Amino acid sequence: MRLQGKTIIITGASSGIGKAATRLFAKDGANVVLSARRGELLAKLATEICDAGGQAIAVAGDIRDDDHAASLVEAAESTFGGLDGAFNNAGAVGTMAAVADLDALTWDTVLDTNLKAAFFCAKHQVKAMMERGSGAIVFTGSFVGVTIGLPGMGAYAASKAGLIGLTQVMAAELGRSGIRVNALLPGGTRTEMASSDPGTLDAIASMHALQRIAEPEEIARVAGFLLSDEASFITGASICADGGNSIFKL
Repeated sequence: MRLQGKTIIITGASSGIGKAATRLFAKDGANVVLSARRGELLAKLATEICDAGGQAIAVAGDIRDDDHAASLVEAAESTFGGLDGAFNNAGAVGTMAAVADLDALTWDTVLDTNLKAAFFCAKHQVKAMMERGSGAIVFTGSFVGVTIGLPGMGAYAASKAGLIGLTQVMAAELGRSGIRVNALLPGGTRTEMASSDPGTLDAIASMHALQRIAEPEEIARVAGFLLSDEASFITGASICADGGNSIFKL
């Protein structure tokens, strides 16, 4: 119960890593505020948590909307009395294409979803955490754009690399306020964003020292650790949970 009594926002909560984190954080004692665009799936997940004895509320919306980011914090404060942590996990890969062939719409959509939305969320979350004098924020980054470059993923790589810079600056700004900020860099993970083609999944697995991809729960456990008091001296870090992808070369 390492998150006992903490109120935590989770974005991208309706599937993949976010859904796994919702279940894990609630099991560990957290009150969870869930965000995703798919309201029906989100409401079903919140009901599941509550039926199991946990505390969860669903606030459906587009994370690229500044007003939605603010509404998540307002929901945390009005329902649970404040905010202790946030797992800013929502993201999108976008259409893959060489940089020379990328169109502006794809670029803007990916950057808005992965980076601009993270900024919207964080600026509102920080204000609420400062009222409590402590807090923790975790952004979901990626090994792509940080430890490796993959052809066709220019927009995605740029957005995820940008999160590293945002993490470092926020950690430097907020340390005196008792707020920690870290980035979690998963390797290949079995989610809806990953390919369902066995051959592609095998190729991705071969890029990792462990020769497999992660289950969403494995990444969620690292996020839970970073949001807990067990990680009380970790801030400004980019934590790889990548199955050895960053150090493995064939």
